[in-house]
Amino acid sequence: MAIILVTSLFFIWGFALNLNPILIPHLKQACQLTDFQSALIDVASYLAYFLMAIPAAQFMKKYGYKGGILLGLILFAIGAFLFYPAAGVRNYTFFLGSLFVLFCGAAFLETAANPYITVLGDPEGAAFRINLSQSFNGVAASLAPYIGGLFILSAKDLTKAQEAAMSPGQLNSYLNKEASAVQLPYVIIGVAVLLVAFLISRTHLPEIAEEDPMAHLEAKKPLLERMQGLLKEKKLMAGVFAQLFYVGAQACVFSFFIRFSGQVAGMPKKHAAIYLSVATFGFLAGRVSGTVLMKFFNPVKILATYSAINVILVLIAVFSHSEVSIYALIGVGFFMSIMFPTIFSLSIRGLKKETKLASSFVIMGIVGGAIFPAILGLISDLTTIQYAYLVPAICFAYIFYFAYNNLKVKKLEMLAAGH
Repeated sequence: MAIILVTSLFFIWGFALNLNPILIPHLKQACQLTDFQSALIDVASYLAYFLMAIPAAQFMKKYGYKGGILLGLILFAIGAFLFYPAAGVRNYTFFLGSLFVLFCGAAFLETAANPYITVLGDPEGAAFRINLSQSFNGVAASLAPYIGGLFILSAKDLTKAQEAAMSPGQLNSYLNKEASAVQLPYVIIGVAVLLVAFLISRTHLPEIAEEDPMAHLEAKKPLLERMQGLLKEKKLMAGVFAQLFYVGAQACVFSFFIRFSGQVAGMPKKHAAIYLSVATFGFLAGRVSGTVLMKFFNPVKILATYSAINVILVLIAVFSHSEVSIYALIGVGFFMSIMFPTIFSLSIRGLKKETKLASSFVIMGIVGGAIFPAILGLISDLTTIQYAYLVPAICFAYIFYFAYNNLKVKKLEMLAAGH
């Protein structure tokens, strides 16, 4: 039961994060936003992850995994419930605040669930448990765009000309109705999350004391001195930047997929949401097939090949027209699937007793999800959404450069990672 409940957490945060590509075009219309303003949805979400990861870890040191999970679920539910009044007043700042609270909760869940599932049971089954749990994260990523598109996005998209033809009262009524579409779905999410919190509160979750054989050595060095030492590790810093660019690329490609599909191929939002669901399913398929490929081929060469393919696919999306561009972006989802865990494993390779601290540096690269979508949105406002997709192309080019510089690595112990 403990494993089932902890595994459900992977589904919860995966579903929430992959609703962002639905919220971006939906709130853009409901709140009359620019592309840059709509990108603040990703900024609020990933910034919460970035800011709360360390406080979450410190909280769990004091109150245990169960305490961290329960607090995360409560914050998550509060954020979801706040969507109701935010939609009622149609205030975009309120929406961003709700998302920030929700993803502060998600940061607690992810900080707890990833290490906890590995130590919850027989050590020999740790790799199987985390990969199984993360597969539910992938399932959630595939379902979220489809379900969100079904229940949140409008059946009919109004053009700017159609909106301009409305009277102020008609337009206001229409926009209020658009904003209210998120109320019921997020209330249901909040209730479901509270139900999981109740079940966890009533379930015995064993507290597991993780032994760190290097703790006595680390204690001899002040934390600041250790951090300064890691900052001089060129391989690690290159990996941090690679992770920053990767998470930024992933957020860009998926978050603006519906907006891109509408502007480039004239595709209705609900139709584009189905294509996005296919792209996220491709991501899951890529992760599974990539894991198998890495048993036969050098993971670094796969990373270099996949990143080069993605540069080409994004350029096709930028310079092609009609649905060809959409199919290219769907392909990008498949080929970026193995990047996060591969970059992670490469970055911390050989750091021995500093592995844990180095890992936290690499995880902080998640802030790329707050930076690059905002850049893409700004470029889109100045040019077009199609040219703005040069941003993820540049990100994948850096990942290729990172992989190319690591081609001499013949063997790599892959570490499971959730993104």
